[in-house]
Amino acid sequence: MTKFHSSKSQSFLDSIPQVSLDDASNNLTRRCKFNFSYFHVQACSQDFCDWTPDQLHKLMDKLKFYSHESLEHWQNQPIGSHGKVLAIYEDFPKKTDFERPRHIPHQAWWGRFRLESAVRLVGFIVPESHAGKVHSSTKEVFDRNTFYVVYLDKDHRFYKTEKR
Repeated sequence: MTKFHSSKSQSFLDSIPQVSLDDASNNLTRRCKFNFSYFHVQACSQDFCDWTPDQLHKLMDKLKFYSHESLEHWQNQPIGSHGKVLAIYEDFPKKTDFERPRHIPHQAWWGRFRLESAVRLVGFIVPESHAGKVHSSTKEVFDRNTFYVVYLDKDHRFYKTEKR
C-alpha cells in the first residue's frame, strides 16, 4: 500500500464502466474525421497564420463539434434560411476565385463546411464510386467519412453565389 492510497478513491475509479470499441452504443465509426494533409494556400484563401487567435479558436471548436457526427449527418443539417452545414458539390465549382490544385485526386468530390456567416472550410471527400474499395497498394479501405481540408475561405470565395 502506498502512502497516498485511498480505498474510497479506488472504489470510485473501479465503478467507472470501461468503454469498448465493440459496445453497441459506441459510434466511433460514424464520427467524421478531418484530414489536413492536402491543405493548400492560394491568393484568395488563407493560411492558419492569417487568422486571428479568436478565429482559430472558433475553427477548433467547430471541428470538435462536427466530429461528433458523420459527414452524412452534416449534409442533412439545415443552417440559416437555406443551405446545409456541409454541402458536397462533387465537381470543382465554375464560379470561383480558386484554381483547382493539381495535387488533389481528380475523382475527389468537392464541398464545404459552413463555419459562420461567410466563413467556409473547403475540401473534398472520397466519391461514392470508391466506397468500400481497397486501395491496390496500401490495402486500406477508402474512408468516405473523412473531410480532406484544402482551403480556409473566410470570404466565401470558393463557391460564389449571385448575392456575392
